[in-house]
Amino acid sequence: MKIKKITIHNWRSIKDLTIDCKALMVFIGQNNHGKSNVLSALMYFFGEIDCSEMDFNKGSTELYTEVEFEDLNESDKTTFKKYVTVENTIKVRKQINKNSSSEYHGYCEIPQDDWLKEDKMSSYLNRAVVANTPLNDLLPASGRLRKEDIKEAQDQYILNNKESIIFNYELESTNFLGFKSVASNIFGEVYFIPAVKDARDEFNIKGKSTFNKLLSNVIDEMSYENKSYIAAKDKIAELTQSLNKTVSDGSVNENRPEQICVLEESIENELKKWNTTINIEIIPPNIDELLKVGTNVWVDDGIPTDINRKGNGLQRALIFALIKSWAKITIDKLTKKTENEENDIARQVSSSSYYIFEEPELYLHPQAQKELYSSLKELSEANNQVLITTHSSSFIDLKRYKSICIIYKNDTDEGTKKLQCTEELFSSADEKKNFNLAYWINPDRGELFFAKKVVLLEGQTEKTVLPYLAHQIDIFRYDYTILDCAGKDNIKYYIELLNKFNLPYVAVYDKDHQSYKTTDDKNKADISSRLIEEKINDQLGSSVILNNDIEEEIGITDRDKKNKPYIALQKISDDSFVITEQLKEKITRIFT
Repeated sequence: MKIKKITIHNWRSIKDLTIDCKALMVFIGQNNHGKSNVLSALMYFFGEIDCSEMDFNKGSTELYTEVEFEDLNESDKTTFKKYVTVENTIKVRKQINKNSSSEYHGYCEIPQDDWLKEDKMSSYLNRAVVANTPLNDLLPASGRLRKEDIKEAQDQYILNNKESIIFNYELESTNFLGFKSVASNIFGEVYFIPAVKDARDEFNIKGKSTFNKLLSNVIDEMSYENKSYIAAKDKIAELTQSLNKTVSDGSVNENRPEQICVLEESIENELKKWNTTINIEIIPPNIDELLKVGTNVWVDDGIPTDINRKGNGLQRALIFALIKSWAKITIDKLTKKTENEENDIARQVSSSSYYIFEEPELYLHPQAQKELYSSLKELSEANNQVLITTHSSSFIDLKRYKSICIIYKNDTDEGTKKLQCTEELFSSADEKKNFNLAYWINPDRGELFFAKKVVLLEGQTEKTVLPYLAHQIDIFRYDYTILDCAGKDNIKYYIELLNKFNLPYVAVYDKDHQSYKTTDDKNKADISSRLIEEKINDQLGSSVILNNDIEEEIGITDRDKKNKPYIALQKISDDSFVITEQLKEKITRIFT
């Protein structure tokens, strides 16, 4: 199963926040705006971290993280059957009040009638009371009624009459699954890689480290499949058995080594007055665990050393390599399972896996970041869920725009908020095809999601000239993204995108009424201009119209010298060039 929606209340900087989730989620935003708090709230839900008093939002006394899961498999439906909706989802809340313990509660389709509610069972233990309900016919005819009897009767009645019962979908008042605490990993395995992590932790052969899981899996397979390993384990078991007083059937061991017998007798003689006997029993060692204890990992990049002596980049790459290796093994194991095997196993925890990464780009060069993002996409497509925070545009892919979540905070009173686009970007397939998302939205264009404001330009000449002149008049903004839209007709698509994500922008385009153009050309240009203006949301964006084109704005009228960025740059970098007041005013509007 996978996370469909996360709702967070009063966790750190977050007052109230609901996030729609996909298989791959990319959280972006400025520092100290709450990205890590989203992940930590989820970690709290999964039981990976505890809640302390400092985790409560200022002035609050209660908090919770609520997660709605979708895509439940048959085993998940069995484990959580009480909570499964007709849409094949479940919703669970983990909550805590100050100075108390955390509790899990699930959302259920709860019957309106009190006599069918689980938390009202105690009211119907009296036979005189329950006799007035339809439950009476489903209860034992005699004897003292127990809660178990009422519960069984309720379940049976609901099963037989579900279509005629009125239900409310609401949070149960009783504990999730009937227990005060839930089993570890009941919702699936969680793998968390923080922004700063000691690689040795992941290569530790103890605890929940990824390498320990990988090694345990290998040893487990050897225990069942490797004949030499199985024979060695049997030999060790046979050897330890030969050292004890009795053999496996309980009879006396006639071949026990004399040295052990002498040691026992010596100790007994010293304890005669205590009337005691001594039995030295040797228990066969756990060979699997012994192998782990003697395991070391050496990394040879020309010089063989342990992981701690390698650079930060290699350490981070090795952590991701472990995660990916474990994911592949998990997928292979699930694939090998037959349907019969799955039916035979009454699994109490979900087979789902959640990979949570803080700033995976750290210590990686740009090409390695892109390769890692490709791996994370593959991981999310293989029945896993991946959630990352990042400051790198290498992890932005508009083909997956529904996976992008911008986290921001205007002020501490309002708390952390989010921007998402969960609807379709374009109204038709033709628009999407024309925009050619897969080609035009690359990591450079992905920078627009990190910008204070986006400057939309027609092409390379504008992208060369306008920033240069903005520097010259000392108004250039590094927190603005300058975007080449590859043509005037593409600007409207970018505006549509920015409107959906509520991002500020300015559209800069040519009037295209040059003297050499025909009336038909000018009419077409006017249509393109009108389509741009119609898309602009006045609350977010504005437009700046160039006088025919950028070349004419800087004094280049020769058609043969147009659409050539280098010629334009030569023109404006010449000592004799003087920027006009008209162009200066337009550049000022763009960069303010």
